[in-house]
Amino acid sequence: MSTSLYSVSIPVLKQGLNNLSAILDKAVAHVEANKIDPIALLNFRLYPDMLPFTKQIQIATDHAKGCAARLSGVEIPKFEDNEASFADLKARIAKTVAFLESVDRGAVDSAADKEVIIPIRDRKLHMKGNDYLTKMVFPNFYFHLTTAYAILRHNGIPIGKIDFVGPL
Repeated sequence: MSTSLYSVSIPVLKQGLNNLSAILDKAVAHVEANKIDPIALLNFRLYPDMLPFTKQIQIATDHAKGCAARLSGVEIPKFEDNEASFADLKARIAKTVAFLESVDRGAVDSAADKEVIIPIRDRKLHMKGNDYLTKMVFPNFYFHLTTAYAILRHNGIPIGKIDFVGPL
């Protein structure tokens, strides 16, 4: 029995994003309880040459929606990248999850050996759907999810591994 590309992609991406949304709820509660300026967290970087928290969320959602769109053969939804609050970031995550839920399972399942073209700066990368998912989407998606988590944890938000992994 072969593995369904849909079952190893869309639900996994949704779980990561839903867990991230729940983590943002904990961040908001902590910020409010401790009278912390939320802008300080939204703009925080782990190191000066790294992207800030808000950008980590934007890129994670971009990888998720890009994956779903490319594998299902539909246009990638365009988001403005103008989120300025935790509520804005949660709304972006919710829009991304809604898009993931809208893609056709059969189209994704049939994309394992389909060529996917990814524009990267001044060139285009050509990959099979399965390789795109496992070698590009997942590493990038989890890098940015993990970095967002690390920024919040570094700043004292009371979250742990179970928040990142989510309910099993």
